[in-house]
Amino acid sequence: MKIAIDGPAASGKSTLGEALARQLNYLYFDTGVMYRAITLAAIQRQIDLHDEIALTALAQQATIEVTPPSVNDGRQYTVWLDGVDVTWLLREPRIDVNVSIPSTYPGVREEMVRQQRWIADKGNVVMVGRDIGTVVLPDADLKIYLDATVEERAMRRHQESLRRGEISDYLSVLSAMRQRDLLDSSRESSPLQPALDAVIIDSTGRTSASIIAEVNQIIINRRAYVGMAASDSADDGDKTS
Repeated sequence: MKIAIDGPAASGKSTLGEALARQLNYLYFDTGVMYRAITLAAIQRQIDLHDEIALTALAQQATIEVTPPSVNDGRQYTVWLDGVDVTWLLREPRIDVNVSIPSTYPGVREEMVRQQRWIADKGNVVMVGRDIGTVVLPDADLKIYLDATVEERAMRRHQESLRRGEISDYLSVLSAMRQRDLLDSSRESSPLQPALDAVIIDSTGRTSASIIAEVNQIIINRRAYVGMAASDSADDGDKTS
């Protein structure tokens, strides 16, 4: 079974995806970290983020690995960029502000999608991102589009930074998030939008526990439906034999 979870930044995708993967014993994969890693690599190597050819080449050359947490510091996974742990570096404001730039390049997205599909083909997976249900896994068994107001999402990201002891200004985070939403939804290649067959859930003012419970019920209902359909098909086969 493949589960796709899409939505804008800080909508709760990672929390939901990790919880579902843990409960179902599925692979949890947040595809957004791949674009963040490419952004970080470009900044570290002083590559112009507006140089599409250079960014595409970087995406094809960089080694990005996502593994279970290597350190018990609240992380959901560990991200390795060319063998170096960059997990928390990927959450810095400079990455938040710039990650949508390389994400708009077709060549970068093509390479990332290729790697994401390769991972998904290995087995049961909960994949989180912005174009999973529409582009990466259009055949996913369940597609969730999680959303929330931009004000609430900015506050979540702001508080997350404060908990890590980082300096953060809410209004600056809000401004950056609005810009990120605009870039993500208006880009020509794989714009942020719900798949036509996605279940849309608004997480504004809701606890993660209530959202997880709702999605768990959806999974139970779908499994029951699939089981009934399979049973009906078998019965029809018996009648015609």
